[in-house]
Amino acid sequence: MDTIRKYLYGGMAGAALLALSACAREVGSERWCSNMKAKAKADWSANEAVDYAKHCILK
Repeated sequence: MDTIRKYLYGGMAGAALLALSACAREVGSERWCSNMKAKAKADWSANEAVDYAKHCILK
């Protein structure tokens, strides 16, 4: 019974991860750039700042 429960929870977690990853915006798209522009600069990661500069400023 515990094995079935582990597989069930693992499957549900995998399905949730797959569903949420489909919602991610493509880096460099117009919508992504506008969302980053509206986001507080203090909340940006280093990778987001580099991607924003590369794709939104230095097109």
